[in-house]
Amino acid sequence: MGCSTMNQSTEIEVKNLDHLGLVAGIIDEIGIVEIINEQVSIERGEIVTAGQVVKAIILNGLGFVSRALYLFPQFFEDKATEHLLGEGIEAKHLNDDKIGRVMDKLYQLDVSGIFLLISLAAVKKFGVATENSHLDSTSLSSHAKLITCPIELKPLRGNDRHV
Repeated sequence: MGCSTMNQSTEIEVKNLDHLGLVAGIIDEIGIVEIINEQVSIERGEIVTAGQVVKAIILNGLGFVSRALYLFPQFFEDKATEHLLGEGIEAKHLNDDKIGRVMDKLYQLDVSGIFLLISLAAVKKFGVATENSHLDSTSLSSHAKLITCPIELKPLRGNDRHV
């Protein structure tokens, strides 16, 4: 009885996920793609939805932020794009024209309102406590009565340590 060996070659293609798989999973858990797609009308025959473009922008923002928008597809060339963004999506589908159209639509629809919807979905999904509120310290206003000085102030030249 003879023993024969068959040489079978299998071609394997390796793509990176890095930390993007974790972030993509959280985006999916919150439902960001679906929230965006509900707000932005879907174009007939489009391959990539507005929600998927936003997901790609978030993922891209984690490592490729200083590049021009027309180079956006390069970020995803060595990534498992179908796994991260959806079946049938390739890096070439994430071009600057598509991204620009989606960004324009989001701006017209009120980005702050969409952000609020996403924030509320995250609060619900992850059970974030809402009993406490936080002050937005990026803008503070002050109300005071204007007091006039009885003497005229004159600025001096030179270093203030010598005054």
